[in-house]
Amino acid sequence: MKSTLKVALVGLVASVAFGPASALAQDACSCSTAYIGSGTIGSITHVNGDAMVSQAAGYESAKAGNVLDFGSRVVAGPKGSASVQVGGCNISVPANSTLDISRVGNKICLKVLGSEQTAALPENRLAPRFGFPELFFAGALLTTGVAAATQNDDNPVSQ
Repeated sequence: MKSTLKVALVGLVASVAFGPASALAQDACSCSTAYIGSGTIGSITHVNGDAMVSQAAGYESAKAGNVLDFGSRVVAGPKGSASVQVGGCNISVPANSTLDISRVGNKICLKVLGSEQTAALPENRLAPRFGFPELFFAGALLTTGVAAATQNDDNPVSQ
């Protein structure tokens, strides 16, 4: 196999494995609305029981009127719930759930995660998460790299 073809194959595998996943992130939104780009993007409209909201200094008890922006998170405890208004989205955060607010292109993405997905997020938000697709592509990339590095078609001794 020629060197140019080897490099192209390794580049293709790497771009698929480590490429952007923004299209996947947009599909995961519970509600999305246009971002107008002026002032705050939303607020908490109602809180019942145990709920927290992320602020610049950390988490604090959520209350109606709390301002929300990109990166805000609303967490409802086992005996709590909250309602949020962001653009054209009115969303409920039920007990044992989390609402994350992010920007995807020119849209605001509101994503509600259930308790099975949010149990470790507040303390471990930046920890890497590798599932089957990431491990599969990492293995394919490693295998292709080893094969490309060890094969030498230009050496007539091996023929």
